[in-house]
Amino acid sequence: MNKHEKSILVTGGCGFIGANFVPYMLEKYPNYKIINLDLLTYAGDLKNLKEIEEHSNYCFEQGDICDRTKIENIFRTHDIRGVIHFAAESHVDNSIKGPELFLQTNIMGTFTLLDIARHHWMNAPSQYKTEYEGCRFHHISTDEVYGTLGETGLFKETTAYAPNSPYSASKASSDFIARSYHHTYGMNITISNCSNNYGPKQHAEKLIPTVLRNALSETPIPIYGDGKNIRDWLYVIDHCTGIDHIYHNGQSGETYNIGGKNELTNLELTHHICNSLDTLRPRKNGQSYKELIVFVTDRAGHDQRYAIDASKIENDLGWCADEIFETGIAKTIEWYLTTGTSL
Repeated sequence: MNKHEKSILVTGGCGFIGANFVPYMLEKYPNYKIINLDLLTYAGDLKNLKEIEEHSNYCFEQGDICDRTKIENIFRTHDIRGVIHFAAESHVDNSIKGPELFLQTNIMGTFTLLDIARHHWMNAPSQYKTEYEGCRFHHISTDEVYGTLGETGLFKETTAYAPNSPYSASKASSDFIARSYHHTYGMNITISNCSNNYGPKQHAEKLIPTVLRNALSETPIPIYGDGKNIRDWLYVIDHCTGIDHIYHNGQSGETYNIGGKNELTNLELTHHICNSLDTLRPRKNGQSYKELIVFVTDRAGHDQRYAIDASKIENDLGWCADEIFETGIAKTIEWYLTTGTSL
């Protein structure tokens, strides 16, 4: 490694958000070496990073964030100077069917990473080794830890945690562990909680790829319940720039909410995609893709509304989202139509 390079460990870099973040970082920070650790479960795919697989400042390591020996070896081999932690089991439906994996990965995996980073960077509580001063651990979480909102109000960083699914409970637990490592050991830690992401490279199981795939294959488009559940949608590259701002300029020990200010019901979102496809790739029978929408049994414990107040990151760090929903979803649909990925 060149003496001017700084090795950053990105966990879960082959997943949706990580696979957008890694190329972004490599392009913006030529003095960083990015070590991507991913287990390559069903949600991670090396093809998501095809464009940078030969990059001189990129290294892929396959492994489990719960594997202490593997992580310790990565820290020693690459002399890790920062961690940006995406890796997590993240699909709510899967957490309802099999919660144990979510608790193991999201809680114990986060603990393992934090503990190894602490020992690699620090001699004692609040005492960093001289050569590791400034090393930071950034933990990425979700707005789902806050529970559900009524018709009004926004999630703030001070909102009490009230997770309602095994997934969100496991993420809430991992947030608390990260927080404890700052307050107990004096580690340089930041946390971010984001709203629903969308954009290129999203896994097929998520809502937007499902709507696109089913519409274009002329199969029923399933919508939970009455379709009135509300989400705040954040374009994935805006999330990447938000993480960049926090990692480089955020205050240690602080949490920052990242939101897109794009509240839509699931049905409104689906209608928008269908209307776009009606123009871009009309059905042969002349009908709208909206005719394919079917309402299915609601998800157990389905939160009604999420919405984020992003004023802290906007005011303190100068971040703002570049994409409004109309521009972001247009880019997303174009990417899926062009690549055929997950369709």
